[in-house]
Order: sequence, then structure tokens, then C-alpha cells
Amino acid sequence: MDTTASGTPSVQYCNIAEQPIATLVTSPVPTFQKQQRHCLGNARPGEFPLSANPSIVLHVLTGCNLDPQDLAILEATCSFFRQPAHFPPDFQLSLAELAALDMCHKRAVFKPMTQEEQQDLKQRCGGSWKLVLRYLLAGEACSRRESSQAIAGPGHSVAVTSKGVVYAFGSNNSGQLGVGTTEEEWRPRQIRSLQGIRVIHAAVGAGRTMLISDAGKVYAFGKDSFGEADYGVQGNKTVTTPQLVESLKDIFVVQAAIGNFFTAVLSREGRVYTFCWGNEHKLGHQTEPTDLEPRPLLGALENIPVVQIAAGYCYLLALACQPSGMSVYSVGCGLGGKLGHGTRTDEKVPRLIEQFRALNLQPVVVAAGAWHAAVVGKDGRVCTWGWGRYGCLGHGNEDCESAPKVVEALSNIKAVHVATGDYTTFVVSEDGDVYSFGCGESSSLGHNAVVADGQVNRHSNILSPELVTSLKQVNERVVQISLTNSIYWNAHTFALTESGKLFAFGAGDKGQLGVALSANQTERANPERVEVDLS
Repeated sequence: MDTTASGTPSVQYCNIAEQPIATLVTSPVPTFQKQQRHCLGNARPGEFPLSANPSIVLHVLTGCNLDPQDLAILEATCSFFRQPAHFPPDFQLSLAELAALDMCHKRAVFKPMTQEEQQDLKQRCGGSWKLVLRYLLAGEACSRRESSQAIAGPGHSVAVTSKGVVYAFGSNNSGQLGVGTTEEEWRPRQIRSLQGIRVIHAAVGAGRTMLISDAGKVYAFGKDSFGEADYGVQGNKTVTTPQLVESLKDIFVVQAAIGNFFTAVLSREGRVYTFCWGNEHKLGHQTEPTDLEPRPLLGALENIPVVQIAAGYCYLLALACQPSGMSVYSVGCGLGGKLGHGTRTDEKVPRLIEQFRALNLQPVVVAAGAWHAAVVGKDGRVCTWGWGRYGCLGHGNEDCESAPKVVEALSNIKAVHVATGDYTTFVVSEDGDVYSFGCGESSSLGHNAVVADGQVNRHSNILSPELVTSLKQVNERVVQISLTNSIYWNAHTFALTESGKLFAFGAGDKGQLGVALSANQTERANPERVEVDLS
């Protein structure tokens, strides 16, 4: 836990104390004929064989980590799971609700909450512990919270192990590596000043880095500003080691996103706060460019919990979790149609992207590139929209799309992850295969295209999704892709595997790949193993 965390009283679990296995085995159990083992027994309608000992049922429901939807189905189809279970802490809760609450207690961001905070979150999510559990699980899945992760930033990179240890490498002119110097590092270097602090999420921007601990604290270093553009005015000083962001100390933060001219953070309760770039109410509020105070994102999302945020060039996407399902809101600059509303106009407050309803698609992951955006649906379909330059939308052309459009070329796979950068897009299938399309500059797509004269061109633009065969050859199942999301920096790409191995390719002129380059070499065309274990 974070050494700055306050001593919050531990929360009492609602499940029943463990019973010795021998007791469970030797206790007399009523016999039932096989055909009577269902909710409506033949002898007594409404009787359930395990109703004599519901604590066993609760242990099974909790131990199996059932999906919240499965718990809801149990309640809907059997009165045994709907009726009050008469267990603490709330004797009126059903077994399905108690199981959901127990599973909520297993989540790191839920554990430190007081009972009052838990009840507030329950009401915000729709009044059910099943909905709270769905909200927590969705946040973990789409942002890899609690899991290892690698971030390919503009010129520098950050890698976080599953235990919360942080490594940084690449450009360091503003101290953005957090190791106490301003010298470039091509070898992954551990940020040792964070010892005793478990990091669960990282965000990287041009010349700056933000880290979030399991206690909801935010640490920042590099450029002393939350709002300048890649080559804008730098802050008053350079910060070379992680410093606690004082203005966020009263907000339990679980995710951060760094866009051009602004920074956004997401609280444990699903509230979005932004820094800077509030001129002319561009993000729902009026602030100065150098403002260091977080401002709540006003409008439609004030009372809707958000599970993920993604920042692009002057715009923000928010994946919201409502009782009726998941939805996406956008705010900011609408140039190129990247807000997804069928127009190219700006939005000063968050607006629901309605096209997903027409497509009958339930969004589960969002990604915001510099000029285009993408979503993965629960059914595995992928949608893209925005500026289509270099084929980054994957529709076989370079046309712009001002509303989400399904990538038909990926209809034969089920996608689970998507990443976007500056005119580039990567998609990961449930089998661990990786597809990419868009701008091939800096060899960041991972393809070796053969041109007419038989020569290999690794910089070719790809208009439709193609399997990244170079990643197939590493014989590892890929679970996460990260790529540079900046219009000013040459791009590089990370591929993180299920076993915690990290592979890198693309631009490496600043050491951002984490691998050694030979003399006069500025990029890697094929995936190279980064010597850091993230498992």
C-alpha cells in the first residue's frame, strides 16, 4: 500500500466463517432424487436442495467469481436467490447481492472505502452491489488496473510490473524518467524513490509522466505543468523525481490521461476531473492555461460513473457504466469528426455518442488517437472514426468518418483490446493475435511490405487490418499493445505478453525502445525483447 495512505478501518466481509471440511462432509445431508435437484422441487414448490445451508451457496457464488450478469440471472430465475438471506452486514440482501458485495471487497480500489463511501458508490451505480461489481470489473479490464502494463510515450517509456514496480527509459530532458537526472537512458531503470509505493497505473505525455498508487495518490514528474502542448511553454521548473500532486490529495484517483493542452484524471467513484485548457469552456469549465487545480467535468457525466478515460489531440473520451449498459461520451475539439457525433463541431460539455445504439454495440474499451478514435464492443467488433489519413481507420481508404463505423475487415475475429496513436491503430484478438493498420512511418506497424521491385519496405501505409506476423513469431500470447500518441514524435510500439514479456519496435532514437541500437540505427523493424520482467 501507499505509504501516504490514511489508516482506514478494515471492512468486515459479509460471507460466513469457514467451516472445517470434515464438518461439511460428516454432517447429515437430506437425500434428493436426481430429478428433484432444481429450484422447483416436485414435493414442495419453491424448495431448493441447498436452502437448508445457504452459507455453502454463498461460498460457492463468491469463490467462483461469477459475472454480475450471471448473478442477476440467478435472481431473475429463482426465488431462492432473490429472497433476503438474513446475513450481516445487511439482513435484507439476497444471496446474489451478498456474493457481489463479497467480490467487491476483493477489488483493491474498493477495500479502503468506508461504509458510507461504499453506499454512495452503490447509489451512483444504480442501487445494486451487482452493478457496483460490474463497474469495478469494467474499470480493471479496460485500463489494465492492477496488472502489468507498458506505455509507449512521446520519446520516453514507462513499464509497470504486476507488483507495482516502475521502470522508465528514453528521453529525459525534462526529468520525465523520474530517476533524479536529465540524462537519456536506453536501459529500463527502476524508479527507486517509489520504494514502498505500489503503482497500479501510469500515464505518459510529452516531457512528463504521471503515476497512480493503489492508495489513489498521484505522483508527477517532468515538465511542471498539466496543460502545455508537446512543444508549448514549459512549466516554471523541471521535476526529476516523483512528487505527490497536492491538488489531488483529496481525490482517490484510479486513472490518468494526458492529452495536448490538458490532463484528465478519473476518481474511484467514476468522476472525471480535468486540468487546464478550459478557455472558452472547452472542457465544461473556464480556467487559465497554467491552472493546476482539478475541475470536475460538468454536464451529462456529473451523475454517471465513468470506468475509463482516453485523451487525444484536444479531446477526451469517457466510457460510462450505466444500469442500462455501457456508453461513450466525448468532449473537446471535433476536427476531423473525432468526437463521433456525425459532425465536425466542437463540444464544450460531454455528449453521448449515439451511433453505438444504432449499431447494437456495447462498448467495453475506448482508445483516443491523436486524430481518430476506436472502440471494442462486448461482441468483439471494432469501430473506428475520425480522420482517416494513411488508412488508420481500417476501412480500406483514407476517408474521414464522423461517426463510429464497424471495421468489416475484422469481422472474422473477436477483438479484446485496441490501441490508437498518430494515424495508427492496433487490435488484439482473444487468441492473442495482433492486427495493425495506418501510417507505417518508423516501422511502428510491425509489417515488412514487399514493393514492386522485390525490396522490403517497412514504412508502407496499411489501409486495411493486417496480421502482424513478426509478433506471431515470438510464440507468446499478446494481451496489450501501446503505441506513441503524439503528432510531434516518431512512433514506437510495445507488445506485452501474457507471461509478462515485453517486446518493442519502431523509433528508438532516444532510447525509448529499451533495447540497444547499433551505430547510426534509429529504429527497430522487428519486435525485440526488452530486458525487464513485468510478470
